[in-house]
Amino acid sequence: MSGWLRTIAFRVVFYAISVLIVLGVPIAALGGQRVVIAYANSWAWVHRWAMRAILGIRSRVEGQVPRGQHLYVVKHQAMYETVELQLILHSPAMVLKKELMRIPLWGWATTLYGSIVVDREASSKALRKLMHDARAARESGRSVIVYPEGTRVPPGETPPLRSGFAGLYKALDLPVVPIATDSGLLLPKKGAKRPGIVTFRIGETIPPGLPRAEAERRAWEAINALEAAR
Repeated sequence: MSGWLRTIAFRVVFYAISVLIVLGVPIAALGGQRVVIAYANSWAWVHRWAMRAILGIRSRVEGQVPRGQHLYVVKHQAMYETVELQLILHSPAMVLKKELMRIPLWGWATTLYGSIVVDREASSKALRKLMHDARAARESGRSVIVYPEGTRVPPGETPPLRSGFAGLYKALDLPVVPIATDSGLLLPKKGAKRPGIVTFRIGETIPPGLPRAEAERRAWEAINALEAAR
C-alpha cells in the first residue's frame, strides 16, 4: 500500500472511531476525572493500534521514564507524541493551546481530563489561571507535560522557548525531564506518512529551584541536543 493510501486509510478509520469515542464522553464524565482519564487512555490505545496496523509506525523509548511527579518538556514535531506520551508517561496533565479548547465536545472532554489551557497571547489574568491549573494538577498527584516551543517544529529547527515554561517551572517546583522525538521524519505536517519507528529520547533531569535563565537554557539545550543526537 502506498504512503498516501495508508495516510487516507488511517484518517478515515481513526477519526471515525474518535468521533464515536468523543460522543461517549458525557457518559464517562459521570464517573469523575479518574474514569475520564481511563476513557481518554482507551482513545490513546486506539491511536496506537491504528498507527501500527495502518501506518506501520511504532514507538521506541531511549532512557528511563522516572518515577514520581515531573514537569516533562517535550520537543513537538507531530500530533503523534501528544497522544502516545499519554500512555508512555502514565497520563500526565497536558498543557494545551487555547484554540484547541474550541473544538465542540472535545474541548470540554480535555477540560474534564485535567488539561491546562495556555493562551499564546496571554494576559496577566490568563497566566494566573495557567499557574492555578498547573498547581491543581500537582496537588492531584499528576505530572505535567508541556511543549515549550508553543507549536509543532520541523526536524532540525530550534526556536526559543515560550514564556509559559518558566512560569510552570516556578509554580510547580518539580524536576524537569526533557524529551526529544523524531516523529516529524515519519509524520510530516503535510504529505504522506511513512512507516518506521518513532524514537523518544529521555534526557537527564533538571532540578527545580534554578534561576529562570538557567532553567530555560538547560531545558532548551537538552531538548535540542537530544534531537541532534538522532
